[in-house]
Amino acid sequence: MMDLRVSRKTVQQGTFEKLKDAILAGVFQPGERLVEANLCEQLGVSRASLREALRSLQSERLIDFIPNRGPQIPVLSWKEAEDIYDLRALLEGEAAARCASAIGDDDIGSLSATVQTLRRVVKTNNSADKLKCATAFYDVLLHNCGNEMIKQTLNGLHARINFLRARSMSLPGRTKASYEEMNALYLAIKDRDPKAARKIAQQHVQNAREAAREAFKEGQRDNQA
Repeated sequence: MMDLRVSRKTVQQGTFEKLKDAILAGVFQPGERLVEANLCEQLGVSRASLREALRSLQSERLIDFIPNRGPQIPVLSWKEAEDIYDLRALLEGEAAARCASAIGDDDIGSLSATVQTLRRVVKTNNSADKLKCATAFYDVLLHNCGNEMIKQTLNGLHARINFLRARSMSLPGRTKASYEEMNALYLAIKDRDPKAARKIAQQHVQNAREAAREAFKEGQRDNQA
């Protein structure tokens, strides 16, 4: 079971980070209500610190506030997920192509480091670390795409993209396949090959879509059981 207790840095920031990691790791399920009293006890924080963290989570669209119910984990429909994957394929393909043309040597090194970290993390069962590696990779890619609107649009979808990543990576073998795809994308960018980078990035999104579809189906079967 994930340890939710907060170590002291700033309590509010620690509370936010712990809850965010737990949500993305699937500790709380879509549609689940977040009971403040229970969370305060689990996290070892005051209600004021918890509520500040919940507001931050709402701003990232990781939770919804429902009238007469309070905070809960959003329910993402498969249609909404498909729309996100369609947009990701277009924008991440373009971002990858632009990155391959513009990236500097230092950031090539940063991409390499994230891919190597993901290779090691693949051997573990730490979902949060897998998501952090993928996020770090795309942070470098978007930083070097040279188009602020692409970057802002994808960053605005960040929480929902990570939620879908968590779903797709939950399937057996998907994390290993994702590593191989991201490594191929890194190599295309390293070779300064925009055409290959676009194709690999779009195929990576398509493969993630299919994995997420299977995860959604499994979730529906579990709910009906």
